[in-house]
Amino acid sequence: MKETMLTVAGLMELSARTAPKSAGQDFIKTKIICGEDLKKLADAMEQYGKEKGAPNFDRDGDNVRNSDALLLVSLAGHKPLGLNCGACGYSLCSELKPREGPEFAGPLCAWRVLDLGIALGSAAKTAGILNADNRIMYRPGVVARKIGMIDGELVVGIPISATGKSIYFDRVAKK
Repeated sequence: MKETMLTVAGLMELSARTAPKSAGQDFIKTKIICGEDLKKLADAMEQYGKEKGAPNFDRDGDNVRNSDALLLVSLAGHKPLGLNCGACGYSLCSELKPREGPEFAGPLCAWRVLDLGIALGSAAKTAGILNADNRIMYRPGVVARKIGMIDGELVVGIPISATGKSIYFDRVAKK
């Protein structure tokens, strides 16, 4: 089953890679995490949650640990689209200067963030079509970025598993 799930992760990566991008400019990066790297990420998530007093990093870390694979998708090295639309909060794209925040860099061009969302949706759709349980998760992306598993200003993870019941739902926040 592990090999099958790695194939699913590869097809998810393909979906993220080929998802439409604004003006045909690609600033999306992907990386499949499996095996010992899943455990490393899960342990780092638990540690991060403890250090920061941030809830549910331990719960989501358990999900990552119990997954067959995880696809990281990031927005990396992007340039604003150049529309001067103001969706990012600035009147001119030239005013947009991302800076490091507590977990991600920002502000970011809204159109590039939409590109990331479309890539994530395409990957999750592929997992669903292939009947792999999955969930788009914020917390694995935070920690994967912090420990250098993938570059990018904004990173999101999609873990996948194949069990009798999805491990990603009906979860209880730990106290």
